[in-house]
Amino acid sequence: MVIHLLTNASMMDGPATFQKAVYQIHGLGKMLPLIEWTFIFLPIIFHAVLGVIIIRGGLPNTGTYKYASNVRYTLQRATGLIAFVFIFLHVFHMHGWFHFDFWLTNVAEPLGGAQFKPYNASSTAAAAFQGSFAWTVFYAVGVLSCVFHLSNGIWSAGVRWGIWTSPAAMQRATLACTGFGLILAVVSTTALWAPHTVKIDAAKQVEREMYKSKLSSHEIEPNSHKRSEPDDGVPVTGDIKATADAKPGG
Repeated sequence: MVIHLLTNASMMDGPATFQKAVYQIHGLGKMLPLIEWTFIFLPIIFHAVLGVIIIRGGLPNTGTYKYASNVRYTLQRATGLIAFVFIFLHVFHMHGWFHFDFWLTNVAEPLGGAQFKPYNASSTAAAAFQGSFAWTVFYAVGVLSCVFHLSNGIWSAGVRWGIWTSPAAMQRATLACTGFGLILAVVSTTALWAPHTVKIDAAKQVEREMYKSKLSSHEIEPNSHKRSEPDDGVPVTGDIKATADAKPGG
């Protein structure tokens, strides 16, 4: 989550900075899906299922005992539910959930999903947000809920795991987790505002030039699924195109 927000916030430095970061991520190639499922999707799914089980067994009592810890207990579970719905819809909005053609063409894209294209990172992200301010509000609620859920969750985990048990240690942990949450909230707000600062046409030109350069250096292969424009719109040389299209033994 922290890496994701920092990467998105880099868009404030310009389309080239953000596109470079996205290329680094997609430079993992065929390992990317394995890494995503191992370290992102499966842990999130496990955490979500476990969270729902915990929430079903919880008994909030903030109405009777209006202590700060009880309020945080309730907010931790409320933000967990908000985060679950937010992540579910966020992945659809930007990536469409699944990447096979039939799904994208007939389901995701007609419903407004799969808006983000990695090789046109800034321009597609900007188009997704600039189309309706409601998306920005939705993301603000979702991301800030995730920030609270993470920072408060770290504090709660420290107590449960016996990392900080004395009142003094808990106080220090409270200050540290609050500071971490506030910094991450600033980063997330920056990441949400960044797409609104992008000039889409100018960003597309930068993305075309970077895509051409990546093709020239053979760092990537032509991939229309990761672009918002057809590959024939990029002026690549005949030698590059021939190399990209060449088959083993051909």
